[in-house]
Amino acid sequence: MAEITFQLQRNAFGRLVLTDAKGVSHEGVSPVRAFPIAAPDEGVSIVAVNGEELAWIESLASFPANLRDLVTTELAAREFMPTITRLKRVSSFATPSTWTVDTDRGETSFVLRGEEDIRHLGKHSLLIADSHSIQFLIADVLALDKTSRKLLDRFL
Repeated sequence: MAEITFQLQRNAFGRLVLTDAKGVSHEGVSPVRAFPIAAPDEGVSIVAVNGEELAWIESLASFPANLRDLVTTELAAREFMPTITRLKRVSSFATPSTWTVDTDRGETSFVLRGEEDIRHLGKHSLLIADSHSIQFLIADVLALDKTSRKLLDRFL
């Protein structure tokens, strides 16, 4: 177990409160992953409302279960990033275009404004931002079916 120099809890309004080693309480703190895709359980910062880092969690696995659950619940609420599992159709191969996709959260449609909204994260991973700035992840392009890869290739 890692040494913990702070306390973390929810207040009556459901907001996270961090109490540091000096006993100072910081209300409305947020956990932020350093590497949300490459290493989601390593390197989590607890930041104040103004963005100042108050605490660092090297590894969530080494954190006590009650605090780990509190942090991961808060992260899940902040990090809405559906994973695309299949491209069903695109309205046009020119942008903007409407994409209909299957995700790990069900079928959805979104508007891709331009090819610049598709970012490479690694050799086979992509992050796609829709017109409302919702991020969609394709964890492994090679894991997509042939039709999905063919549709996607038109935009890469």
